[in-house]
Amino acid sequence: MTLRREAFLDHVKERGEYGTVKEAERAARVVLALLGAHLVGEVRSQLAARLPEGFALILLNPLQSAEPLSPERFIRATAAWIEGATEQTATWDVSAVLSTVADTAGDDLLGQILLQLPAGYDLLFGRPQPT
Repeated sequence: MTLRREAFLDHVKERGEYGTVKEAERAARVVLALLGAHLVGEVRSQLAARLPEGFALILLNPLQSAEPLSPERFIRATAAWIEGATEQTATWDVSAVLSTVADTAGDDLLGQILLQLPAGYDLLFGRPQPT
């Protein structure tokens, strides 16, 4: 089931404690563009099908990445793409967006997503996996 744009952004806004929906949207756009560079094939398509259309297009047309980014580098890349962001605020942005994505994806798809990502992303999605 596809989540409506307003509902998706409301979740991100609440989790990120943003003052405006515009701030939540900015974070969502950057994080989804970076995430899309790490996902391939059916997994990326399935996730896109569950996101609001505009965000699905961002996921399907990602920023380019030469190699998978570790969680730490993903946060640094997020900070680089958001004007005025620091690694600390980018960690907050990534967490707000990816925890919303995790809820939207559901456990089965999230498991498939995590298989395509370097170790440690489970924490960014707010779903620590047993070691």
